[in-house]
Amino acid sequence: LQQFSDTGSRKEHVKITSESKPGFLERLSETSGGMLMGLVIFLLSFYLLFTNEGRALRTAKSLDEGLSLVFPLDSIHSVSQQNEGRLVHLAGALSTSKPLFDPSYGLSIQAVKLKRNVEMYQWVEYEDSTEYEENGEIKKETKYSYNTEWKSEVVNSRNFDREIGHKNPSAMAVESFTAVSPNVQVGSFVLSTGLVDKIDDFKQLSLSHLEDPHADVTRGGDYFYHSENPRRPEVGDLRVSFFYAGLSGDDPHLGSADKVTVIARQRGNQLVPYHTKSGDVLQILYPGELSVEEVFQKEHESNTMKTWALRAAGWLAMFVGISLMTRIFYTLVDWFPVVRDLVNVGLKAFAFCVASSLSLLTISVGWLFYRPLWALLIGLLAVVPIVVAKSRVPPKKQQ
Repeated sequence: LQQFSDTGSRKEHVKITSESKPGFLERLSETSGGMLMGLVIFLLSFYLLFTNEGRALRTAKSLDEGLSLVFPLDSIHSVSQQNEGRLVHLAGALSTSKPLFDPSYGLSIQAVKLKRNVEMYQWVEYEDSTEYEENGEIKKETKYSYNTEWKSEVVNSRNFDREIGHKNPSAMAVESFTAVSPNVQVGSFVLSTGLVDKIDDFKQLSLSHLEDPHADVTRGGDYFYHSENPRRPEVGDLRVSFFYAGLSGDDPHLGSADKVTVIARQRGNQLVPYHTKSGDVLQILYPGELSVEEVFQKEHESNTMKTWALRAAGWLAMFVGISLMTRIFYTLVDWFPVVRDLVNVGLKAFAFCVASSLSLLTISVGWLFYRPLWALLIGLLAVVPIVVAKSRVPPKKQQ
């Protein structure tokens, strides 16, 4: 069954498919597959939680080691052999040997990176599905809607439910790319590839002072359009915008060169990664001029955020794994609505308590070799969810 409507550039139709309700054995088979997947996720959560603690402590120790060793440079314009091999701190303006060009659009800029972003006007398909039961069958009603939008990636219209009338080109006539300056310096010091990679604060480049580069290209705002009428684009039309990161020379339209703060190892006139005794690598770059203390405080904050994010991901993986492994109990009673709902709530509570306890225990084991007292406290805390759950179970009545 299909229904059609067309509202401007947005088109939509509805498709209804039906299939017989799966039997008990079929549902049991699906649950068994889910249990196996749950077991894999459950085991992976232990690995994630355990290795995350080791990583967090190693990073913290490396940062403390770096803070105790770092040497602030007096001048960024002279290279002292006395600092060879040392971890150094410096701040200053970025500089590059020559501008970055895009000859196709007559554009150049003195920057560390120049990104050309190409978008094509294309059809995009959206799905909205609802399932319901009718006459012993499971019916799925899917509304497919189509809209024209600017997209950076080619949308494959062959995968659409209805390609007729919504066909996109298979490739873009102009490619996106990012140009990176081969030589980036702060004063007399050349930045390593790893430090250059950290310069990624892209800003859109204003095209207001540029002329139209070709007869078939029109400038509109901060875009170059490959279109007969940019105000009424057609599928297949292109628009091109530019972004830059790390302004490395004074520009009449953009201002003075960007300043950065770097902490890395001095090797000749190069700034390269510093390997700590804890087994980590220090090569740090932040925009702006920051003191040594400010840089390491930011690094500690970043490490803390990453640690808690991975802890949350580990707990969630464990909760999902336990839920999938215990799903079979729900399947066994799913033809009794009241019992099914009670079992579902019970299984979720069980998964929550066990995941919380096992996550805390895994974290405590990860800390055992580094901070035994904290590991013991976390281990005791891990018992709390189980004690709380047990205390809520009513005692058996005496006979």
